[in-house]
Amino acid sequence: MGCRRLGLAGSLAIGAGGWVAGRLPAHDPWGWWTERSPAVTTAGAALAYAGLALLVAAWWGYGRAGAPVRHTLVTLAWWAAPLLLAPPLYSADVYSYVAQGAMVLEGHDVYGEGPSVLDPAGIAGDAAASVGAHWTDTPAPYGPFFLLLARGAVALTGGTLVPAVLVLRLVAVAALLLIVWAVRRLAREYGADEGGALWLAALNPLLLMHVVGGMHNDGLMAGLALAGTVCALRGRWALAGVLIGLATMVKSPAALALLFVGVAVGRAASGSPARRIALGAFGPAAAAAATVLAVSAVSGTGFGWLHTQGVAGAIHTSLSLSSDLGAGLGPLARSVAGVDPGTVLSAVRMLGLGAAAVLVAQLGWRSATGRLDPVLALGLALTALVALSPMVQPWYALWGVPFVAVRARWGWSGRLLAVLSAALVFETHPSGSTPGFGFAVGGAVAVAGLVLLWRDAVADPGRGGGGPGVPRPRHPGTVRDGVRAGAAPG
Repeated sequence: MGCRRLGLAGSLAIGAGGWVAGRLPAHDPWGWWTERSPAVTTAGAALAYAGLALLVAAWWGYGRAGAPVRHTLVTLAWWAAPLLLAPPLYSADVYSYVAQGAMVLEGHDVYGEGPSVLDPAGIAGDAAASVGAHWTDTPAPYGPFFLLLARGAVALTGGTLVPAVLVLRLVAVAALLLIVWAVRRLAREYGADEGGALWLAALNPLLLMHVVGGMHNDGLMAGLALAGTVCALRGRWALAGVLIGLATMVKSPAALALLFVGVAVGRAASGSPARRIALGAFGPAAAAAATVLAVSAVSGTGFGWLHTQGVAGAIHTSLSLSSDLGAGLGPLARSVAGVDPGTVLSAVRMLGLGAAAVLVAQLGWRSATGRLDPVLALGLALTALVALSPMVQPWYALWGVPFVAVRARWGWSGRLLAVLSAALVFETHPSGSTPGFGFAVGGAVAVAGLVLLWRDAVADPGRGGGGPGVPRPRHPGTVRDGVRAGAAPG
């Protein structure tokens, strides 16, 4: 109970600080989210950072102590509630969502133009004016399913800024609930600790700040992919494909789930080996493809989203290892060999994506041959894709976290993702900027987390050294059938 109250105090401080230091709009006709004096804004940011420190400490202590499912769910509600009416926190992306929804509503080419085409005095004009400078003329990188949701939010509210944002926060809360539902069911499939899985997957401060607070659609992508995985493990491969298809039409990396869900479906199927392989390889993928075709056609936005997936890569974020390396090698290559630094940056980025593809293929092969659980392999594959992508944001780490949480909360991958979550949450200012001290604080938190993990491993080798064994599934015919006995979860 002490950790719950400490976390609530932290969440209240974050919400209160966010009212003056969050990502405030350029103009709020309701007067809810308006800028204050620099002194008040600075005080609000300090309060939010202090609250974040309390929340992370409470979350870490909560995980070490352990708690039953009901207690964890109540704690999640306590910690999320103070963020529900706060302005957007840690990002301006939700303003882009509203503006893009208005573009779809008004018939603009959302995959050929940016929010700047909207009339400043028209529908969602306040949202368009609040979009980050990098994105005002950038086409939408999101699929048509998510843009239909954004369109619905704008149509429901008339594009008025505060109501439109709050409707999208309801979408984010629904995504959180979907994650909770799916993680609990996946944990039951494996006989894993539901409370522990929820601690890492849903109670995670990184998720609370960037899905509930920042309303990033990554939560919806993860929730739909998780729900599809649940269906796959229960033999409902067509529904699994539909859900993963919808997740892909939120953000395209969700398509990676088809590889590992296909392994699960093929392993659980009956009949000859050829039939099982064919069903796994083509069943969920065909259902996903049909869903993508239908929604893309019905939405009226067409298939332009397939050509805008690289727009975010034009932005250099300091969390991208390949972009950092390419940017560092570029000037050296120019001075030594006269090579254009831009060419070097592009080459290193492509090498990073190539390395990610190799890792994903290896994880897929190990999963297909029964040496690695497909759910854990999917979480590791998504994490590898994020780590080696040309653009990385803190909330991208959430792609793989819930899958790993189910299978390897106390494995090396789960422990490292817990530390990473605690560290990354400090990287971003409540207003969405990335100050240098955020990286310093995040680095210090990462070091402290690794030290604590090392001490736990020394004190309790059984818990710190690799987590639970590989339990037999409770549901017959699920993904674990045929997995090599004794395979470690990571």
